[in-house]
Amino acid sequence: MAAQSPRGPQTKWFRRFGPADESRALRLFCFHYAGGSAASFRDWQPLLPPYVEVVAVQLPGRENRLAEQPFQDMRPLAEAIVDAMAGELDLPYAFFGFSMGARVALAVSHLLRERGLPQPMQMFSASSCSPFLGLPVRGWNESDELLIAYLRELGGTAPEIFDSEDFLEMFLPTVRADLTVIGTCPPRSGPPLAVPLRAFAGADDTQAPPEHIRDWYRETSATFNFTILSGGHFFDPAGTTKMIDQIASDLEFTVRNHM
Repeated sequence: MAAQSPRGPQTKWFRRFGPADESRALRLFCFHYAGGSAASFRDWQPLLPPYVEVVAVQLPGRENRLAEQPFQDMRPLAEAIVDAMAGELDLPYAFFGFSMGARVALAVSHLLRERGLPQPMQMFSASSCSPFLGLPVRGWNESDELLIAYLRELGGTAPEIFDSEDFLEMFLPTVRADLTVIGTCPPRSGPPLAVPLRAFAGADDTQAPPEHIRDWYRETSATFNFTILSGGHFFDPAGTTKMIDQIASDLEFTVRNHM
């Protein structure tokens, strides 16, 4: 693995999986799903244009932050991320959020605006039900057995985790905390963002189906696009490739027209 390039005052929040390159002109901050980690984006850097720097956000309670307590409330989490971004705002940037990560990216964007800091030039949401719908979030306030059943339905969790009591003992509190963040997140109180937004949905996703994702348009007063991909909640390989290609195309348009 290539060495990570340190940036900003709190590098524990951000991971980079490509070589340092000072010529990069735009950062893509990527927010992982509930129970996930920055490693979800390990392979993204070479798949995007060379002027894009992929910066994977690492929440507490996993991987190199395993000893830290995960957040259970959106506002303190967003505040901690915005504080950590202080040294990362020297370049234009975009946000990508997968499932829970989309809601976190949205909250961070609103807080950045609240503090008068630069907004993302583009936002991408994947496999995340529209916040406007106010749909209940499964798992966070249910028994371990029901939480495990929900995770199995979603897919995306390594089978060996379910087969090991030790892994489950470490994993379940973190994923429950992550789900609590979105399960208890209050509805938006301010105006929508003025940031172009594209939402992705899996055609066969039973947890966040396309009809529950279209209303992401309500989160922006700027351009909104909606793309349906092949696969379920975590897409299939063809769907993932199409998503990354679309992100690359949108970022190229953004760079060409606004930078």
